[in-house]
Amino acid sequence: MFGSLSDRSVRLQATDVLSGKRRRLGWLPFLGPAMIAAVAYIDPGNFATNIEAGSRYGYALLWVILSANLCAMLIQSMSARLGLATGNNLAEVIRQRFPRPLVWAYWVQAEVVAIATDLAEFLGAALAFHLLFGLSLMEGALLTGVITYLALTLQRFGFRLLEVLITAMIVAVAAGFVLELILARPPAGPIFKGLFTPVFPDAYAVYLAAGMLGATVMPHVIYLHSALSQHRVVVDDEHQRRRLMSYYRLDVVIGMALAGLVNLGILALAAAAFHDQGRSDVATISDSYQLLSPMIGHDLASVTFGLVLLMAGLSSSIVGTLSGQVVMQGFINVRIPLWLRRLVTMAPAIAVIMLGVSEQKALVASQVILSFGIPFALMPLVWFTADRTLMGNLVSGRLLTWVGALICAIIIALNAFVLVATVFG
Repeated sequence: MFGSLSDRSVRLQATDVLSGKRRRLGWLPFLGPAMIAAVAYIDPGNFATNIEAGSRYGYALLWVILSANLCAMLIQSMSARLGLATGNNLAEVIRQRFPRPLVWAYWVQAEVVAIATDLAEFLGAALAFHLLFGLSLMEGALLTGVITYLALTLQRFGFRLLEVLITAMIVAVAAGFVLELILARPPAGPIFKGLFTPVFPDAYAVYLAAGMLGATVMPHVIYLHSALSQHRVVVDDEHQRRRLMSYYRLDVVIGMALAGLVNLGILALAAAAFHDQGRSDVATISDSYQLLSPMIGHDLASVTFGLVLLMAGLSSSIVGTLSGQVVMQGFINVRIPLWLRRLVTMAPAIAVIMLGVSEQKALVASQVILSFGIPFALMPLVWFTADRTLMGNLVSGRLLTWVGALICAIIIALNAFVLVATVFG
């Protein structure tokens, strides 16, 4: 039905490239898994942290986003490496190698983190429907559930069609922020200074930077990315496997770079529209939507912002549901119907809306819960990818392992700081 978008067609194209039969646009069949993973790096939680950072501190924390995305490139590359080398995703490898009680504990925390993550994504899309079309948050939430469920049913036509859909949504988000930046016209000098001058203007900037980093490294897509790469392309020998990994690295660089540019665009837009205009108090998504057009002086600014928020919320909610499926299947070898998984992940967002909880508070709370799950995914990932008996010729080198361990330590420390600072004020 979809011709060149079928799984079989993509696998044939990839096989031709790996065997040397095809060279023109040879990288194209391998792009896609990292694009799906990249969606988590531009979800509504990132909107919230980047808007506050840009509004409060201008361009000073751009370097945090740059650093976080370099970390993301390494982490997602290691996840793809594990899936390709073992033929299993991270959750499955944990199930095979850890004691059963620990595996069940891992599954419970991973489910909590996946639901908390989807809460932010779901609320973001519902809020976009509210801001753009005047729907209530409940109506927006129900509409989000229907749209994401219909999008997820595309899996029956193969993985490639879903990859194309998600990639198109990411490109739409990126294009929207390009338009916003053209309208806002941020100065180039402060942008370059913010990118390459590590500085914390005050103590709260440390807290906010930790939140930005914590919102960037999403544990659920570490599990998902290893699943997306485990059986996507079949290779005949170790040489082809190493070559396939080089294409997956390219996929990661492109996907994470695109997500990084979107995050940089969000912060730079907030800095130009609010901080440069003397409004350092804008901290919420709703405030940003209401104030963008008056501050920039163009009616298109707020509408574009609402549309990119909608695309980001819908696409990240789709990916969140996929991740939940991978987590359950990997840890306890159980699959549930797609509609049931969608209802399970919808329930917390519906409850938040019915209780009248502020969407901003819910977004912050979801990021705090998320901080618990990051070490659980990162530490075994670094450990497994350094094991030659498990990884074969795709084992991580000593330098890569040490860098991965250092990133783990930094992220764990910063997320612990966010958690403690949030709990104890």
